[in-house]
Amino acid sequence: MVKRLDKVDVVTVGVGWMGGIVAAELTKAGFTVVGLEKGAERTREDYLRTHDELRYTIRGEMESKLNKETYTIRRNLNEEAIPVRDKAMIRIGTGTGGGGAHWGAQTHRYYPYDFEIRTKTIEKYGEDKIPENMTLQDWGITYDELEPYFDKFEKMAGVSGEPDPNYPERSNPYPNPPLKKTEPMHMFHEATTKLGYKPFVTPSGTVSQTYTNPDGEQLNACQYCAFCVYNGCEYGAKADPVITVIPTAKKTGKFELRNNARVIRVLHDGNKATGVLYVDTRTGEEFEQPADLVVLTSFVFNNVRLLLLSQIGKPYNPVTGEGVVGKNFTDHHISGGAGGFFKNKKFNNYVSTGCLGETITDFTGDIFDHSNLDFLHGGQIEMRMSIFGNSPIITNNVPSGTPSWGKEFKKESLYYHNRYLAATIQKATLPYKEYYLDLDPVYKDDLGNPLLRVTWNVSENDKNLLKFVQGKAKEILEEMGADIVEEFPIAEQFSGVSSFEHNAGGAIMGADPNTSVVNKYLQVWDCENLFVCGSSAFPHFSCTNPTTTAAALTYHAVEGMIKYLKDGGGLLVGKNTSKALV
Repeated sequence: MVKRLDKVDVVTVGVGWMGGIVAAELTKAGFTVVGLEKGAERTREDYLRTHDELRYTIRGEMESKLNKETYTIRRNLNEEAIPVRDKAMIRIGTGTGGGGAHWGAQTHRYYPYDFEIRTKTIEKYGEDKIPENMTLQDWGITYDELEPYFDKFEKMAGVSGEPDPNYPERSNPYPNPPLKKTEPMHMFHEATTKLGYKPFVTPSGTVSQTYTNPDGEQLNACQYCAFCVYNGCEYGAKADPVITVIPTAKKTGKFELRNNARVIRVLHDGNKATGVLYVDTRTGEEFEQPADLVVLTSFVFNNVRLLLLSQIGKPYNPVTGEGVVGKNFTDHHISGGAGGFFKNKKFNNYVSTGCLGETITDFTGDIFDHSNLDFLHGGQIEMRMSIFGNSPIITNNVPSGTPSWGKEFKKESLYYHNRYLAATIQKATLPYKEYYLDLDPVYKDDLGNPLLRVTWNVSENDKNLLKFVQGKAKEILEEMGADIVEEFPIAEQFSGVSSFEHNAGGAIMGADPNTSVVNKYLQVWDCENLFVCGSSAFPHFSCTNPTTTAAALTYHAVEGMIKYLKDGGGLLVGKNTSKALV
């Protein structure tokens, strides 16, 4: 029997970065918020003594288990989808803080080109430049509109960095100076400058000095221990919902965090959401949590799956192109670059953070001319110190032709362990008509609900883009003095591995309810008191990590939520603009 609880102003589904931001901002505005998190409770004390590569990097201590709830994948409409059971293929955060507790903390912004990508591409190159089955669309918001919210996230997270020379002028500098530069970073800077590019230290949510954010939360100076990705930071140096927005929300006395609460439906009357239905994962009890406002703030897959399970919005049909829920799924996994082996030079790559390095963005977005190129968008090139700090279990880089086991492998692996650097590429992924999310017709979870099905593959745009930018990465390593330079192989097909939680789409934003699920305030067109926050709103994936842009969109959306609650309803923009937010 379902137990009905007392009604609250707002309920969020998921308490990571987006859920934490919503909770902090709405409680500061005076509203009561309940945050439902299906994972266990987590505090900073849980991060103590977690410098354990096997437990966290390999076994995924801080990630969702796939034995009860997973998803299925296929590469085209004719393949049979299969469930993902290998934790090496996907790393989805769970517990308080979600993926924000173990992120690498790279904090680039998306580009002005991204937000108006279709319009700007057509203006410069003509509509024929866009492949026929590429479902490219504008986001319904501009960079200039979003810039103050990028700035707000960076100040809350204490981002350390220096400006990207290829971006528009910022309203404010980063709140903290960049992280320290290592020898490989200096080498990369010198080589790229000599080649005519514009390098800069990668911006990071790991702070370079002790910092107190505008909400009064303190972050401590980074120790460069390199246990960042897949780990919580025991020093409190890495911005994390657990030490920033969640404590801020709790201090108001208006936020209640409920762990082990797995939401299985958004409840609604056909026009408006009335609350959510959730299961206590410890007891199996079901609860109804009524609310005036429902906000989905979980991972892409869960946001979209809940919309589909709750029958909110029209599911996308890849054959006809009709419908919106599930449309424009993109995966950031297909990356590339080149590796350089230095025979007579050693590097201390154990000194690192989750994103310590230098970057060039000269081949991203539309910063360079695409007139005679067979792809759109681009990729940034990074000299990133190992995101795992040269971890000994997973770091075994050897030149091609070396046996994969045995005496020769051991010899080469030990020799090159500290003589290898990579110029890696993070690239944009653009959407196609046949790549989408829906409910699997066969496989179900442990509660009997259909799993989410992912249909996605490597596109010609992906391959052509990587081939071009990898040539630049190879050129940089050669300029740096590498004795052996090898380009990474470019995948012909999607392998199924999506290991960095970089996914987007399925509940995309836009200015037209016929082509998007949510408007510029992330408000669902078909259910006005339901908002969906996160990279599920991205109509495509840009070159870099999604968190900063997703957070900026969420800060912007919160302003809409506050107006909605104060005004008593109405679409904030779009079909009914009588109460439009100006």
